[in-house]
Amino acid sequence: MANTQPKVVSGLQLWQWRHQAIQAAIATDVPPAEVDWLLQEVAGLDRLALRLESFKNWSQIHLKLPLEVLDQLWHRRLNDHLPVQYIAGVTPWRNFKIAVSSAVLIPRPETECLIDLAVAAAISSQTIPPLQQGHWADLGTGSGAIALGLADVFPESIIHAVDYSSEALAIAAANAQNLGFAKQIRFYQGSWWEPLASLKGQFSGMISNPPYIPTSTLPTLQPEVMLYEPHLALDGGTDGLDCIRYLIEISPSYLRPGGVWLIEMMAGQADSVQEMLHSQGSYYNIQIHSDLAGIERFALAYLSVEC
Repeated sequence: MANTQPKVVSGLQLWQWRHQAIQAAIATDVPPAEVDWLLQEVAGLDRLALRLESFKNWSQIHLKLPLEVLDQLWHRRLNDHLPVQYIAGVTPWRNFKIAVSSAVLIPRPETECLIDLAVAAAISSQTIPPLQQGHWADLGTGSGAIALGLADVFPESIIHAVDYSSEALAIAAANAQNLGFAKQIRFYQGSWWEPLASLKGQFSGMISNPPYIPTSTLPTLQPEVMLYEPHLALDGGTDGLDCIRYLIEISPSYLRPGGVWLIEMMAGQADSVQEMLHSQGSYYNIQIHSDLAGIERFALAYLSVEC
């Protein structure tokens, strides 16, 4: 966020700004609901005050940034496709409010399903000790969203979060600290499994939302994604499967027998991922799961006990 110093405006000033911002959003095909979501974050207004417009009569409202800066950023949202989450500096994810910046991907609602799939996989497993305990890895942690989700549902586990970007790790570590998970999550800078070599064969599970967009597809993405989100976290190589292919090959040496391998992927990649998992020879009970929109979005497998 451009300026974190509190600023004071009158309710009438903010009401006028909101009215103009909503009209401008409608005119540029930006969802007008983004205005109220943004005001909840930067002005501390609740939904009822916004819906009833009761704040119009308040003598003063404290903002997290000057109104003129907010207005400039909103015009960047309308004209330059700046994601509203980067303006607010936060985004909701599961039951958390996660800090974000242009150093990290904005966590998507569909990615929340990874945590539910991990819980279901752990519960259905008969592995001793239970998969809910021990070590779990979040590879390519970004904002730390998946690591936070794992720490929340597996309180008896230690979560190891890895990212190549030091800027992303700083945000992830701050999120863990702010949300009370600093003691449970450990952060590492490096490439995929490499920083975790000392724990080979010990992981109950790994989750990753890796880069999976084919390089040639990147220019066709929404401007909000293409212009602002880090390409390092998007570009999956020629076929979009470079990182997934690597994780399929390398992970068996890090997982314990019966451990969970779970990733997010792009629509249309399920058959290829399933075939690669089969061909690798170390996995069993290979599953493809759809997101809430019915898109085959997630691949899950267990490491064979014989490995």
